[in-house]
Amino acid sequence: MSVQALQQSLNQVIPEVALIQQPLAELPLSLWLIQPELPAGRLDDEVIRKIWSDTPYWVFCWASGLAMARWLLAHPEVVKGKTVLDFGAGSGVVAIAAAMAGARRVIACDLDPVSLAACTENASLNRVSVELLDDLYACAEPVDVLLAADVLYDQSNRFFLDEFLRFAPEVWVADSRVKNFQHPNYAKTHQAQSTTWPDLDEADEFGLVSFYQGKRPAPTSPL
Repeated sequence: MSVQALQQSLNQVIPEVALIQQPLAELPLSLWLIQPELPAGRLDDEVIRKIWSDTPYWVFCWASGLAMARWLLAHPEVVKGKTVLDFGAGSGVVAIAAAMAGARRVIACDLDPVSLAACTENASLNRVSVELLDDLYACAEPVDVLLAADVLYDQSNRFFLDEFLRFAPEVWVADSRVKNFQHPNYAKTHQAQSTTWPDLDEADEFGLVSFYQGKRPAPTSPL
């Protein structure tokens, strides 16, 4: 899928808006994202219905993804030389940052085929390569590190915290929607200030991103 096809896909949901190549603050990369200034005028009911039913998450760089991308480039040792999977990749910003940080292999995983197409175009824009996967459970090869940014917004997604550790011995989760989740195999490590881009004028609380490190528990010894 080309950038033109991505543009058409966006306009099927939100008419008369453009995808624009945009640099990200404090990051040496750019993404194809929705134009910062939307056309004036009220969105009609049909457009609002489409946005809710078929939200194009990939047209934004969400605060947690931006924060995780910055963190990876500041701490490349987390992924350098490793096989990395970015779950819920969206625009691909985390996957791209992992590749730029020296990951040996990067897999962008998202159930939305348009998001995967966006990952490809954004990776090409930044001159890195990522592999695509539309189903976590189809990942048949070992992964060293699994990354997940902004995927816990729905309570029903919390079960993934256990599932992630089935696929990788080390997991990093960044989230601004759930401030202090409790899980025996995850520990909160730090917080970072961030913002969604283009700016959605969200509440300040959604700009504070919490990071959690998950580690697969050691096998118990037989009695």
